[in-house]
Amino acid sequence: MARTKEFDPDAALQSAVELFWQRGYEATSMADLVAHLGIARASLYATFGSKRELYAKAMDRYAEQHGPRILEELSQPGPALPAVRELIERFAEEAAHDESRRGCFVTNTAVELASHDPDAARRVEQSWHSMEAALTSALMRARAQGELPADRDPVALARLLLVLMQGMRVVGKVDAGAGLLRDAADQALSLLD
Repeated sequence: MARTKEFDPDAALQSAVELFWQRGYEATSMADLVAHLGIARASLYATFGSKRELYAKAMDRYAEQHGPRILEELSQPGPALPAVRELIERFAEEAAHDESRRGCFVTNTAVELASHDPDAARRVEQSWHSMEAALTSALMRARAQGELPADRDPVALARLLLVLMQGMRVVGKVDAGAGLLRDAADQALSLLD
């Protein structure tokens, strides 16, 4: 007779997201995961596989929780440019006031793992591609609706904004970054006029 799980795998995965997001992959040991999740090592392996597999599942969970919000914000009917502006403003504000200095899980993964971990790089690229596509679509709508000058390239602008937003997450990990973030956001927003 199979034993029933004595823990909630969904809650354990969410706890793993939080721990990996705060500490990163390399700085999080299996002992840290066992202690933080409050489950036995054998149960952790049986449910999630290796540390690498758990990290991949945590990245996927983070993307499921955070990706749709951006798409939803940028695809609302009506004027598109205000939503793009609000997104840039929000990224700057969140990065400037991130007291935990944990940044963005995806950006952190890009910095820590993407250069030598193809699976992590693929997940980062998927996340960034989704954000770029949402920004491009919103900027194309803005241009078609006359909100964005006709000579602006929505694809190039979307890429610039994507790079800016990811950079904001990195700069936000340093306490003295608020002025940099505000100036960068202001300059990016001026390109939308």
